[in-house]
Amino acid sequence: MVVVSAPIVSSYNDRIRPLLDAVDRLRHLKIMQEGIQLPTIVVVGDQSSGKSSVLESLAGISLPRGQGICTRVPLIMRLENHLHPQPEIYLEFDGRVVPTDEQHISNAIIAATDEIAGNGKGISNTPLTLIVKKNGVPDLTMVDLPGITRVPVHGQPEDIYEQISKIIMEFITPEESVILNVLSASVDFTTCESIRMSQKVDKNGDRTLAVVTKADKSPEGLLEKVTADDVNIGLGYVCVRNRIGDESYDEARAKEAKLFETHPLLSSISKAMVGIPVLAQKLVQIQASIIVKCLPDIVRKINDKLSTNMEEINRLPKTMESVAEAMTAFMHVLGCAKESLWKILIRGEFDEYPDVSEMHCTARLAEMLNQYSDQLQANSTRETDPKHSFLLDEIKDLEETKAIGLPNFLPRTAFLTQLQKKVKGIYQTPFEFVDKIWNYIENVVVRVLMHHSDNYPQVLSSIRRAAQNLVAKKKKQSTDWVMDIVEMEKLTDYTCNPEYVATWNQLMSRQGELMKIVRDHSKPPQLHIDGFGDVDVSHLRSNVEIVQEAFDLKMRMTAYWKIVLRRMVDCMALHLLFSLQNLVNKDLEAEIIHELMGPQGNGLQRMLDVSPAVAEKRSRLKNSIKLLKESKDVVGNLMDRISGNYD
Repeated sequence: MVVVSAPIVSSYNDRIRPLLDAVDRLRHLKIMQEGIQLPTIVVVGDQSSGKSSVLESLAGISLPRGQGICTRVPLIMRLENHLHPQPEIYLEFDGRVVPTDEQHISNAIIAATDEIAGNGKGISNTPLTLIVKKNGVPDLTMVDLPGITRVPVHGQPEDIYEQISKIIMEFITPEESVILNVLSASVDFTTCESIRMSQKVDKNGDRTLAVVTKADKSPEGLLEKVTADDVNIGLGYVCVRNRIGDESYDEARAKEAKLFETHPLLSSISKAMVGIPVLAQKLVQIQASIIVKCLPDIVRKINDKLSTNMEEINRLPKTMESVAEAMTAFMHVLGCAKESLWKILIRGEFDEYPDVSEMHCTARLAEMLNQYSDQLQANSTRETDPKHSFLLDEIKDLEETKAIGLPNFLPRTAFLTQLQKKVKGIYQTPFEFVDKIWNYIENVVVRVLMHHSDNYPQVLSSIRRAAQNLVAKKKKQSTDWVMDIVEMEKLTDYTCNPEYVATWNQLMSRQGELMKIVRDHSKPPQLHIDGFGDVDVSHLRSNVEIVQEAFDLKMRMTAYWKIVLRRMVDCMALHLLFSLQNLVNKDLEAEIIHELMGPQGNGLQRMLDVSPAVAEKRSRLKNSIKLLKESKDVVGNLMDRISGNYD
């Protein structure tokens, strides 16, 4: 083959080459696995659109040909103008470098593709890189994708169209991608599947360049097609003639130039829109522009990702070499957890969980205590006699507690009987509250402990179990305490609170009016009593002799019951605060140490073992940091040069 001169002046290539080398180096480092997109020229086209012929003309080599899909994997083509007469051609895939030559390149690509995608006609999104260093080629890196086909041929999967579409969309969606859309002059551009796909991600065509092949086969109306631009190709069109048969690349270029100069229809197309050399120059210029535009953002993304990974790896626990180190780490975790619990359970400080309302514990505990008080009141109200049966229950109890003795003495047995009924009415409420409050505290304690020991998965289960065991013990203590309180309230009656006598006296002030109504049947049988409202007392006129005593009993119980309910709430609050302080101050530490040490005392030894999850995470972060640092070095040295050459 006769050596031809490069289609782009070498001085321009000299300026582009460092930028392209940097991007190729980043791609080789697999920086895209870190979520950082690279400037890429992506070649797409419908099947049989002439895509392979265009790439062959740019690279000066022969690519696989045949029926059906020839490109079954993304083919990254790195072209580099090479001053030496002897070309260098090799493939890179699966961590290997496979040298080849111009005569065997097609077979080498087929063999590599079979290794990647299998020996059938299936496709894969794992890329294959082809490096062509040859005199006369432009400095370009392009990604050739499988041609779009809707109908699977024999041996192809039924969803071949969906598979190809997914790969194409993955490559052309990033804003950093330039889409080289290969169109056949013989088709209506508006019906091309490749146009439809590119318009999905680049509606205005701002990053789409079209190359129209087979211009010599369908010259009619081509000028109108490329000038009307019905499909929004923002970067313009380039019309080319494909190499035919055994033509050399020199012969093909000469015939192409003559075609667009002499053909009666094609010669009218602007010379800035025809020929492989023009296409090469446009691609190099576009490539340079997109790299210059994107490189500063790539540098920023690399720095951001590197900073994030460094912070993440620093948060991982350091590898511990001795039990002493494990003990130090364990005590640090325990100390931090206790401090957090002290803040949120006792002091009411929420700086660690500012937006998590369920961790604002003092507020939630106060709410639950208020609900408990309301529930006690509600349950007590349900036990109150209806207004039409006022004092009947008290009269019944007085009748049943009669004894031989002086009249007008209020039997204590009757009062205790009334008290036991009242206590029975609210009996379950304190136990339900204890269960609710400790379930909430368990969730808080476990959450805090898991947060502070997250980096030590070896002991997470032990610490969680210790927290649950401790809360279960505290709940049992509270339940036993409530049982004692309830039984004491049921069996004994005492208070030194002066409010009892004051309330009783206030209520008893209505006794005289009650007795008048009961004795004088001409008076309306209704009486208003504070706390009871308007009550009907007509049914009491048949029990006049015991009404006064029953009223006294009820008012004593009413005054005393207010003290009982308040005492049950106050004592519960004090018990709860006392229990929480003991939990944080001493019980938690003792329980966790007991659980962690175990009978064999090997809990700390387990902390020396690095969990597979942490080890894998550390390895991944180290590899990522190494890659990002190398990438940073690759692009860092180019920034000043870009500023000088492309301002």
